[in-house]
Amino acid sequence: MIERISQDGPVFSVEFFPPKDEIGEAELWRAIRKLEPLDPAFVSVTYGAGGSSRERTIRTTAGIATDTTLVPMAHLTAVAHSRSQLRHVIGAYAGAGIRNVLAVRGDPPGDPLGEWIPHPEGLTYAEELVDLVRSLGDFCVGVAAFPYGHPRSPDAESDLRHLVAKIRAGADFAISQLFLEPEGFLRLRDRFVAVGSDVADVPLLPGVMPLTTLRTLRRGPELSGAPLPPELVERLERYADDPVAFRAAGLDATAELCGKLLAEGVDGLHFYTLNRSSATVELVRRLGLVEHRR
Repeated sequence: MIERISQDGPVFSVEFFPPKDEIGEAELWRAIRKLEPLDPAFVSVTYGAGGSSRERTIRTTAGIATDTTLVPMAHLTAVAHSRSQLRHVIGAYAGAGIRNVLAVRGDPPGDPLGEWIPHPEGLTYAEELVDLVRSLGDFCVGVAAFPYGHPRSPDAESDLRHLVAKIRAGADFAISQLFLEPEGFLRLRDRFVAVGSDVADVPLLPGVMPLTTLRTLRRGPELSGAPLPPELVERLERYADDPVAFRAAGLDATAELCGKLLAEGVDGLHFYTLNRSSATVELVRRLGLVEHRR
């Protein structure tokens, strides 16, 4: 998969989450079929550490691998798993033909900022998970990056050291948490590249969520820890009572963010779709990313 990310010119990728019921599954597959002709570099599927959530991730990712032309990437979190359980999940991915994994430590169930207590037979850091995946076969491994630092990191330098450690453990690329203004991501990229030649060429993809509703404007930064720019709030909240106008203005703002990132030479754009496709399709076409891939 890394060759699809590392090609000349910007790429785009998308992220889904496994559906919880039949209605959600139908909605997801409508989104997949609408995005499939645009040929994203890859599509990722998020992961729940619980048994049923874990199985949905494996099943959804395997379905994409066997029933579409898309390149799937499955998420894997270390939290609440023993090494044996992690090996089992990685083996299940391999058995389903999935060779691309996003390796993340994960947050305590139910409380992202709750007390972190590693599984007694598990892993403590994401770089250990990268190493484990690498030891079990020929996988392309991605990791998470945090433009404004992980909530548990004491400072930006510590957070950068963890990102570099994940790359040096064998990660092929990184995807950032979402953000609403470009400066934080670009600062992270510049600091990352300056670390050394052994990481400078590793793709770092910015994560972008299309702003289609007031909830996406508010909820995204809450989840990622990114700041909510006051000028963006002022620009969009005037349309709070007009969903159609809000969506149009929100996509304009998202397209402007993406345009600034592309002008700065980012490797690509990773869209958090929330299992919808229309906004992502519109942005990809508006930004000329479809024409580029052809």
